[in-house]
Amino acid sequence: MQVSLGTLIAQGISFFVFIWVTMKLVWPPLVKAMAERRAKIADGLAAAERGKSELEEASTQADSLVRAARDQAAEILEQANRRAANIEAEAKSDGERERERQLTAARAEIEQEISRARDELRGQVAEIAITSAEKILGREIDAGKHRDILDKLAAQI
Repeated sequence: MQVSLGTLIAQGISFFVFIWVTMKLVWPPLVKAMAERRAKIADGLAAAERGKSELEEASTQADSLVRAARDQAAEILEQANRRAANIEAEAKSDGERERERQLTAARAEIEQEISRARDELRGQVAEIAITSAEKILGREIDAGKHRDILDKLAAQI
């Protein structure tokens, strides 16, 4: 099997034509497709990196929001406890004032009752004195005529 020089040259020329056609017609769309694919991959990786950094940033923000919410809840709870203590102290103070008012009113009422009882007792003592004096003197004493004497006697009792 011998290959002739003409065949070899024809094959070389057809090979170079094939390479030239491939370089002019096939190679540019392939290079363009690979460049587009490379750009898409690079964009995808960049987007993944952005997403990762945004996720980390969002996680940090969420943690700070949770901390802030906990701090705020603790502050609200503390304010509520202070307000409850103030309300309790006010209620205790109001209760003490009301107790003192009621005690004062009760003491005043007791004093009035004592005064009424004394007046009633004075009146009864005066009646007893008149009755005793009538029996001792044997005659009736006129209470209207002797009212000033009886009042003085009742005041002394």
